[in-house]
Amino acid sequence: MRSTRSPYAVRPSRVVNVAPAPASLSSLALSDGPLDRHSERRADPGLVDALLDDPATRVLELVGGKAEVEENGDDGGVRLRYRAPVTLDRDRFVAYLGQDARTGGTAYVLSVVPESTAEADDPPRSGLRSVGARLNALDAGVLTTATGLANWHARHGFCPLCGHATEPAQAGWTRLCPADGSEHYPRTDPAVIMSVIDEQDRILLARGVGFAPGGMSVLAGFVEPGESLSGAVAREVHEEVGLTVTDVTYLGDQPWPFPSSLMIGFTARATSTELRLQTSEIEAARWFTRDELTRSVADGSLRVSQRISIARRLIEHWYGEEIDVPDAPLRG
Repeated sequence: MRSTRSPYAVRPSRVVNVAPAPASLSSLALSDGPLDRHSERRADPGLVDALLDDPATRVLELVGGKAEVEENGDDGGVRLRYRAPVTLDRDRFVAYLGQDARTGGTAYVLSVVPESTAEADDPPRSGLRSVGARLNALDAGVLTTATGLANWHARHGFCPLCGHATEPAQAGWTRLCPADGSEHYPRTDPAVIMSVIDEQDRILLARGVGFAPGGMSVLAGFVEPGESLSGAVAREVHEEVGLTVTDVTYLGDQPWPFPSSLMIGFTARATSTELRLQTSEIEAARWFTRDELTRSVADGSLRVSQRISIARRLIEHWYGEEIDVPDAPLRG
């Protein structure tokens, strides 16, 4: 009798070394910083007003998901440009982001400026993708949190139970439905992202639909209901390129608020090398040795993920060192 078992389950995947180990990715951009969220303060109904009354509060303005930044010395870094509260903030969506844990004092607040009210002569702004890798840990945490919250509120203005318009509550960390009293919390969608390595120690890179010419990265996909992380790795690899994997090993994770993901990074071992592409998702895929990747990056025929992303770090984890190439958008 023919088995109905899924092909990728022939050799069951397993997660090993789940606890952070020396081989894990360290210092991932956006993943750590001294922003203390002080979630216990959010229930105070007067918190936002008190923060906006305090000139010491640091306000981060977002317009279309972008913030003002300025150069930070000669080290190639940038920093966010904060300001004191202004009267207009009381008419905007405002959220309490947290405090600098190192000082225990400075409070940070998000103020979302509607794009329709932005002025043509406003200063230029930058998004997290373009400057996140150049920010210090505190600013990266502030902008990551602010971007994720702003994205969620922009997409969840109505109650999923009754359809009534909802209102921000808990200092910007929930939305409340005044019709049925239900409370709704920001969602985070877990996604697995994985370097797939074969028995010859080659890495698999793929070009997704919509990638820029020459753009390639590691495979990734969302975790489905009722699925383990290792199961999601195995399923996504099999669906997208037709490979069976084993030895699924956790390496690190990174918040990715575009719009609301948590990228959970793994490496996995392929049991074969013949590729069968899911053409609705993958335009091209190929195996690379380190020498082949070096030459392809150098001659411009291969464009890899930006250095802010865990995808780039997974590739470099296999490569053995940083890949010295200017950042360029991976998607067209």
